[in-house]
Amino acid sequence: MYTNKVIPKVILPEVEKALSFYPELKDVPITFQFKKSIKKSTMQAQPKYKSFFMPKHKREYIILISNKFHIEQEEYKITDMDKDVLTGWIGHELGHVMDYKDRSTFGMLIFGLKYLFSSAHIQEVERAADTYAVQHGMHKYILATKDFILNNSHISPEYKARIKRLYMSPEEIMELVNTLGAKKTEEEVDKELEKSAL
Repeated sequence: MYTNKVIPKVILPEVEKALSFYPELKDVPITFQFKKSIKKSTMQAQPKYKSFFMPKHKREYIILISNKFHIEQEEYKITDMDKDVLTGWIGHELGHVMDYKDRSTFGMLIFGLKYLFSSAHIQEVERAADTYAVQHGMHKYILATKDFILNNSHISPEYKARIKRLYMSPEEIMELVNTLGAKKTEEEVDKELEKSAL
């Protein structure tokens, strides 16, 4: 289906499901690659080093996926996760690619430096990725991922607090969904009014 995507077979259905919500990424080269571990993260989206200084329309991306990850004392194998949770996680990372793809090389350099040194910028970036995913119709999957973390009795209150601080809450997601729904309804009404005026 995709000639410019490298996807491990074991997560192919979930990746294809997530990609189906992002038609803008059809022509963007993306490699999905398993990694033994990723510091402080489960997945990580970034430009490929070899393409970083190329024009933005030629930039390639890689989404690193931890084979196994630990949240507090619990170990999870990524391929054993609920399909909706995994799809939501991938959808969030694709939201990062959406955020990156129109930035200039200089813009990406500044972006990276701010991410390293500013917790406020990290919050802004992670919430932007959630917003892209919700705007593209992935709220069901993003909510599944939130539920997996926030309602998991094995995860400490400290870790949950970090997630709540950096990412959109389920309530904010539903508020955005309702806002987008109302906006779409208004646009459809305006179109019908325009037709009737002709």
